[in-house]
Amino acid sequence: MIAAPEIPTDFTLLQESETHFSSDTDFEDIEGKNQKQGKGKTCKKGKKGPAEKGKSGNGGGKPGGPNRMNGHHQQNGVENMMLFEVVKMGKSAMQSVVDDWIESYKHDRDIALLDLINFFIQCSGCKGVVTAEMFRHMQNSEIIRKMTEEFDEDSGDYPLTMAGPQWKKFKSSFCEFIGVLVRQCQYSIIYDEYMMDTVISLLTGLSDSQVRAFRHTSTLAAMKLMTALVNVALNLSINMDNTQRQYEAERNKIIGKRANDRLELLLQKRKELQENQDEIENMMNAIFKGVFVHRYRDAIAEIRAICIEEIGIWMKMYSDAFLNDSYLKYVGWTMHDKQGEVRLKCLTALQGLYYNKELNSKLELFTSRFKDRIVSMTLDKEYDVAVQAIKLLTLVLQSSEEVLTAEDCENVYHLVYSAHRPVAVAAGEFLYKKLFSRRDPEDDGILKRRGRQSPNANLVKTLVFFFLESELHEHAAYLVDSMWDCATDLLKDWECMNSLLLEEPLNGEEPLTDRQESALIEIMLCTIRQAAECHPPVGRGTGKRVLTAKEKKTQLDDRTKITELFAVALPQLLAKYSVDAEKVTNLLQLPQYFDLEIYTTGRLEKHLDALLRQIRDIVEKHTDIDVLEACSKTYHALCNEEFTIFNRVDIARSQLIDELADKFNRLLEDFLQEGEEPDEDDAYQVLSTLKRITAFHNAHDLSRWDLFGCNYKLLKTGIENGDMPEQIVIHALQCTHYVILWQLAKITESSSTKEDLLRLKKQMRVFCQICQHYLTNVNTAVKEQAFTILCDVLMIFSHQIMTGGRDMLEPLVYTPDSSLQSELLSFILDHVFIDQDDDNNSADGQQDDEASKIEALHKRRNLLAAFCKLIVYTVVEMNTAADIFKQYMKYYNDYGDIIKETMSKTRQIDKIQCAKTLILSLQQLFNEMIQENGYNFDRSSPTFSGIKELARRFALTFGLDQLKTREAIAMLHKDGIEFAFKEPNPQGESHPPLNLAFLDILSEFSSKLLRQDKRTVYVYLEKFMTFQMSLRREDVWLPLMSYRNSLLAGGDDDTMSVISGISSRGSTVRNKKTKPATGKRKVPEAEESSSSDSMWLNREQTMHTPVMMQTPQLTSTIMREPKRLRPEESYMGVYPMQPEHHQAPLDYKQQEEAARQQQERAAMNYVKLRTNLQHAIRRGTSLMEDDEEPIVEDVMMSSEGRIEDLNEGMDFDTMDIDLPPSKNRRERMELKPDFFDPASIMDESVLGVSMF
Repeated sequence: MIAAPEIPTDFTLLQESETHFSSDTDFEDIEGKNQKQGKGKTCKKGKKGPAEKGKSGNGGGKPGGPNRMNGHHQQNGVENMMLFEVVKMGKSAMQSVVDDWIESYKHDRDIALLDLINFFIQCSGCKGVVTAEMFRHMQNSEIIRKMTEEFDEDSGDYPLTMAGPQWKKFKSSFCEFIGVLVRQCQYSIIYDEYMMDTVISLLTGLSDSQVRAFRHTSTLAAMKLMTALVNVALNLSINMDNTQRQYEAERNKIIGKRANDRLELLLQKRKELQENQDEIENMMNAIFKGVFVHRYRDAIAEIRAICIEEIGIWMKMYSDAFLNDSYLKYVGWTMHDKQGEVRLKCLTALQGLYYNKELNSKLELFTSRFKDRIVSMTLDKEYDVAVQAIKLLTLVLQSSEEVLTAEDCENVYHLVYSAHRPVAVAAGEFLYKKLFSRRDPEDDGILKRRGRQSPNANLVKTLVFFFLESELHEHAAYLVDSMWDCATDLLKDWECMNSLLLEEPLNGEEPLTDRQESALIEIMLCTIRQAAECHPPVGRGTGKRVLTAKEKKTQLDDRTKITELFAVALPQLLAKYSVDAEKVTNLLQLPQYFDLEIYTTGRLEKHLDALLRQIRDIVEKHTDIDVLEACSKTYHALCNEEFTIFNRVDIARSQLIDELADKFNRLLEDFLQEGEEPDEDDAYQVLSTLKRITAFHNAHDLSRWDLFGCNYKLLKTGIENGDMPEQIVIHALQCTHYVILWQLAKITESSSTKEDLLRLKKQMRVFCQICQHYLTNVNTAVKEQAFTILCDVLMIFSHQIMTGGRDMLEPLVYTPDSSLQSELLSFILDHVFIDQDDDNNSADGQQDDEASKIEALHKRRNLLAAFCKLIVYTVVEMNTAADIFKQYMKYYNDYGDIIKETMSKTRQIDKIQCAKTLILSLQQLFNEMIQENGYNFDRSSPTFSGIKELARRFALTFGLDQLKTREAIAMLHKDGIEFAFKEPNPQGESHPPLNLAFLDILSEFSSKLLRQDKRTVYVYLEKFMTFQMSLRREDVWLPLMSYRNSLLAGGDDDTMSVISGISSRGSTVRNKKTKPATGKRKVPEAEESSSSDSMWLNREQTMHTPVMMQTPQLTSTIMREPKRLRPEESYMGVYPMQPEHHQAPLDYKQQEEAARQQQERAAMNYVKLRTNLQHAIRRGTSLMEDDEEPIVEDVMMSSEGRIEDLNEGMDFDTMDIDLPPSKNRRERMELKPDFFDPASIMDESVLGVSMF
């Protein structure tokens, strides 16, 4: 290997008597004659001293001379920065820009290089300029230090991070410029030992800077420069191989035909190519060791990502030199990076390598060492990373199936059920490649067979087996959606699926089991739904997207195919599985996706009749709700007036309903006969018929059968006798609910008479009374049904019914009375706010397992949401919400989101009433605590602390805008003060009021008051206080003292809220320029003095408020130690010393007033001192996250004091880049063995450490 050259630490100019270049530009010379023209021996003999530098180059000022760059004049050696401007605009062809620079370099390379140096400096966002004087006389580090000083630290943006389309394009233009520059200079200039040395030295120095902009920009430039050099090295290697082959062919000729001149020319050309390759190796070694090795674990994720992205390009572009464990280790280590962006670059880099199957042999060791990490990344918290990890494993699977174990594959399989669609689709592709893409050679002869004998038959069975083994049987739609893009032909082979269900198995073929048939039917239904609706299942995707013309055509073709096939097959399938409820429920959903016009155009009416007969038989056979509702929906889908089959289906439906209604009336008469106790058979017949009618009434208007009277008799008898079976009551309530809703729909859609309105009003009121009676039923399921229906009816028939110009429905508006509201609230408290273990009173005695608990919680959440809707839409009084709000903390995990949303909605309706409701809930909790513990409770008890915490949570819900909630907060304090002094102490005024401790809870809301409102609340508080109370200092009076202090301290709080941004953000511990922080918006005086006329506060009372002492503004103490108070200073403010001189005696009233004022001043001073200390503590520990990220940072891999490289503990050195020998070259040595021990790449002590 060739050692890296010593990169000069300053920008030196090589001694040169005359510069040799090709005539016009630095383009490729086919014969190789000009390839070394820029490498004259004089270039290697030494360097000029500083005094000689100015003598090189041309001295003229001609238009094409050294004082012009791109035709733009330059003054005093300072370049005009036009190169940066041209690249930034991105309008010029990059090759012409580079060609102009090359021309300038040929005229005077010093000024051209100065132009290039300033280009990199300005691309970093630095306003400084490297002058010719600095270039000649200053060291590399001195120039960078000078540029750092001129950097604008007030802004964290620089070209690579700026927003906007122009700056987004700038990065690509910047990278393109570097690539084109190397490409255009690759035949001579890069070998002159001047231009590349200077550029590499500059970029290496900048990449080690603590200025993020310098480090980021120079690292990107260096990595792109390295990529361009790798491309040059690859071309050199190809040219060397071609030259060697030409040399061998010429030498193998017979002596008479051999051209010795050509042999010598080829030898010379090979020698020159070898020298060029050696120099390219040295350049790449310098960049790799000087930049990559330090920056691939930089503190900034973007810089790390750049390094990993580029090394992936090198390994893919020049695999012979770079694709080995010495370079792969960097990608492997960085897969543990904390930032998803970097992990993503690692995976995309590896994908480019695994995609090329010719490189698989070089990746075997890496795969075995890092396979487990890649598999674990499929569960990455960043979805983009997880997707790319799965795609990488798919490429690994294609390269070698033996690499991934069954356990590895199973970790990917289950991701097909992921809610994130890109992850699921990637997993579906992996699953398809693993289980479905292989085709046996025997299948080639049966490709044209269809149905059960088609090649897809075994694949469909495999899909069914996988679905059953995954044990997630309720998620077939997600499995189908995951594989929809990669296995469309398989999933749309409905003919094969139909054949597997209907046809008998072939000889020797094992038939499907009952469980497998159910799974196949479910999968078939999901594929048909996906094809007909063209959107993923619920939970995947962000809604329906607009289909393209091609997708619409495919959708229509699929619906036609589905209808033609299953219009004939569905009656046969229903006949075969008519007794299986699960299979029938799924099969009955198929007609929803038919193109019903095909029944007529395809002359398939007889198959429609067969379908209607099968549905009728299923209705008569089954009483399962799901089956009956599926039949009802199927009739609804077929009864479409737009199609000619409507009459045929409507007649069949009417006949079925007629029979059911007649049967129900007949059975009900026998069932309700007086004096006879109904037996179980009669009850079963009534229930089964009622279930069928209820299921059909859900989707069909059965008003002409007048079902209200029958159900009313049934429910009234149940109330009177109390022995009605539970299920009959539940379905009778539901059926009556449907009757009322259908009547309302008819009245709303068409002009109705007054008699219709009155009849519906009467029926609705009677039904509500019946539901109210059943709220007290002994059966929990009946009570839940009655509660749910009652909430729905009250919601529908509330004042909202008149919105949208429907004033004629005003007679139907129904407002619940107080007794009904009370019963609804009692139901919620008894059946929702209960412990999980208490909810075990269901009729069927469901097991206490995790699934049943989740189901029970879901049911309770629905009950609570139904009642909260009544509160939000003001159907019930808002103060009923107090009993809900007080449960916020106790049941936060179960219902916190519902209660919080209810608070938000009620506040939008009426802020003041919502605040009164919140304080009422706290008062209720306080009274409950008093009843349980008495008035002498411990204020440090968990119960009281819980009420205070709830008050704090309530206060947080008011937000930061105090103006919006001003009146509501004031009213809250008013009610709280009145409650605290409501119950005087029977022992006299010397003892605190019984509810005084409530002020401790109320103080949690003091911070939400504006300054002047705090004063007014304080005056209102004084109305309830006596003079004796203000002098009390016993523990029992602490709530009053605490509340008074919270109001008195408020005058300073507003001042401090205005400057809090300055005091906290300005006092950062970082030693850098501080930015002026934007404090909170100060309330204008005009706004402060304004208030609603309806507000209870009397502004005249503010005149008697004690004067608030002005708190001095807090200033930043960044650059100096905090001032320490002398003992006499710190105590004087709190406890003022009495003056020594004697005063004339005062009367009692004056003494009393003086004592009171002294106590108030002492209290205010104490509160101010405490507040100042709290702010000082906050400044010390400060909110560092509020500061923007500084430009100057502590970099992990800086040149001085850097963290120890992980490599140092692994017994290997950073390797030199050694390009491989050409395949035909004999005189060059073989590659030396790698210093890196591949076995240590998976050392757990290394990989377990987080590097960033």
